[in-house]
Order: sequence, then structure tokens, then C-alpha cells
Amino acid sequence: MSNIAAKLRARRVEARNRRALSRAIDTAGSATVRQELIAIAQARQSNLR
Repeated sequence: MSNIAAKLRARRVEARNRRALSRAIDTAGSATVRQELIAIAQARQSNLR
């Protein structure tokens, strides 16, 4: 049972991180910062798979 709970917690954490990153991209002060955040997001996504 704890394995299922751990998976659910991990999914919630990932969803929270995705929302935070999306918010950071949307509110980035400059195009350069936005591009760096997008690159970080893409790198993290490829590591998760």
C-alpha cells in the first residue's frame, strides 16, 4: 500500500513542479531567461523518461 501512496505523492510533486516552472516561464523578465527556463524544462523532461 505504501508503494501506491509513494507513487501518488511523486506524481503530485511532479505536477506541482511543472506548474511552478510554467508560472516562472510565463512571468520571466526577459526572453533570455524564458529560453533558459524552457531549456531546463526540456532537459528535466527527457531525464524523467
